[in-house]
Amino acid sequence: MKRFLRSGTFRNLVIIAAVVLLGVLCASVSHNASSPFTSVIGTIFSPLQKLSVAISDNLNGVSAAFTSSSVYMKENAALKKEIEEYRTKLADYDDLKKKVAAYEEFYGIKQKNTDFEISYGSVISRDAADVYGSFVLNTGSKDGVEAGDPVIYGEYVVGIVKKVNFSTCVVYSVLDPRVNIGAFESGTREYGYVSGDEALYSEGLCKLYGLDTSTSVVSGGIVCTSGAGGVFPDGLIIGEVTAVKKDDVSAACYAEVKPFSDLEQISEVFVITAFEGQGEGEIKD
Repeated sequence: MKRFLRSGTFRNLVIIAAVVLLGVLCASVSHNASSPFTSVIGTIFSPLQKLSVAISDNLNGVSAAFTSSSVYMKENAALKKEIEEYRTKLADYDDLKKKVAAYEEFYGIKQKNTDFEISYGSVISRDAADVYGSFVLNTGSKDGVEAGDPVIYGEYVVGIVKKVNFSTCVVYSVLDPRVNIGAFESGTREYGYVSGDEALYSEGLCKLYGLDTSTSVVSGGIVCTSGAGGVFPDGLIIGEVTAVKKDDVSAACYAEVKPFSDLEQISEVFVITAFEGQGEGEIKD
């Protein structure tokens, strides 16, 4: 024991204890957090403190990232739902706008033809297997539609109803060779009939047959329904003459006609279910 008390180790411990005690006393007297002792301690532990702070900041950042991600996901889901709601409203608005446009187109001709009874219809499908592009409307016998009823958009001819079910009907367009419509060219008053042509269908054209060999019909003339046969009312517009040609076989003349109705894009139409003179002089198939 005496040997230890006399040893250098003991003296060093006493010196260290004295230094610590002196530092404590100085700190108590000065009340200064920046005492030499705390400065020494701070210097010793500063790297560890900085490391701790960095780790804490990183952990806080990770926590904030998780929180932000959760908030973002919720906001994103809410935005997606809102977008879907707007899309639905927009689709409803577009449908309503098309219906309004269709009724506006028909309004003028209805004023001129108060005898017309109509059924509104939307195109719900097109027959891909039919080379002449027949299509189906969502109106049928429950709405008074019958086979042979004319189909129009505003004052323009679209086609004719050929098959009817309770709530739907099939329409053949004016470009279809299976459709024949009594017609005339408004400038010359030359009469004939309009029908589709297999060779011209892909060009979106039909023919006005039965013109005089010395016809005065020229390009730009307007072709209208004549009312002959009682299938279509008189005065509806079919299309515009694009060319006048002579048949190589019969030497008769015919006109190529471009319908005014955009038959590939049209989606809203009217079926005329009744009109004055309907069925008069009609020749049944």
